[in-house]
Amino acid sequence: MPGLKERNKTKLKKREVNELPAVWQKSSTEIISTHKKLDINFEKTCSCPDSHINCLTAKEWVQHQVAVWEFYYEKRDIRDKSIHPAVFPIALPKKCIELFTHKGELVLDPFVGIGTTLIAARDLERNAVGFDLNKKYVDFTKKRLDELAEFNYGGTKQIAIHDDAINIPKYLKENTVALTVTSPPYATVLNRNRLNKSMRGDLRNNKHYLENLQYSNNPRDLGTMKPKEFATALAEIYKGILPLLKPKAHCIINVNDLWENNQRYPTHSYVIDALQKVGYELRNIIIWDKRNLVNKVGIFGWPSNYITLTITFEYILDFWKP
Repeated sequence: MPGLKERNKTKLKKREVNELPAVWQKSSTEIISTHKKLDINFEKTCSCPDSHINCLTAKEWVQHQVAVWEFYYEKRDIRDKSIHPAVFPIALPKKCIELFTHKGELVLDPFVGIGTTLIAARDLERNAVGFDLNKKYVDFTKKRLDELAEFNYGGTKQIAIHDDAINIPKYLKENTVALTVTSPPYATVLNRNRLNKSMRGDLRNNKHYLENLQYSNNPRDLGTMKPKEFATALAEIYKGILPLLKPKAHCIINVNDLWENNQRYPTHSYVIDALQKVGYELRNIIIWDKRNLVNKVGIFGWPSNYITLTITFEYILDFWKP
């Protein structure tokens, strides 16, 4: 039998582990058991048949079948890079929410930024939760939502939480999320001094010239990682999210490939491979045609090195939980 000294050491170690924050404890079951789940509805409130994946009519469905999507910004969209350096239009998550959820169901954005997905969910009477590492962005999101608080929006909730996306399983129950949709921090795209090469002539010398618009210096920020490391870290987050999804719930990730040091990195391919390895099934690859948003672009590579403009399109990757 162990002596008194050894037994006391064992008790001390057990007490120290129990006193650690939930995020640092080893197993996911420990993390879940030490945190109260969010009180938010996840059941559909519409009268659509259970066999339908959304509330769209057949005519509306047809309009969504083309695999090249185009979006326009509206007045409510935030385009000031001083507030956030890379915001997708409200129309993008709105289209995804319409396609893959019913009214009342739960939408998740693991990298919510300044709340674009939550605004879209509120418009469409869906419940939604968003997470972000940057408290400044979460505070801005809450401010945007507070401005809409006087409107009912079907009695739904939209919640922004300041936390690492790896901790999402602490907050949500399994088999409750109908859709996860996000545009994660693109791997190292912003983590450099901005040279504005995508603009012409004196237009390059705008207020962000030579600025580094990276979201943060947090080592957990995906935007600080190289493409393959980025894809691996992203997949680790989505591995934890997978049990939270309802069966056949869709997972939408908007990514762009990286051009750096005269080399192209197919980030979207790395993400597809990484998510398939942790249990997701790829359903669709959609192209976001951004030509209508690109104005007065500069010349790349002329006259000796042909380089296509990666700013003219992005990938919208559609996975689901098998």
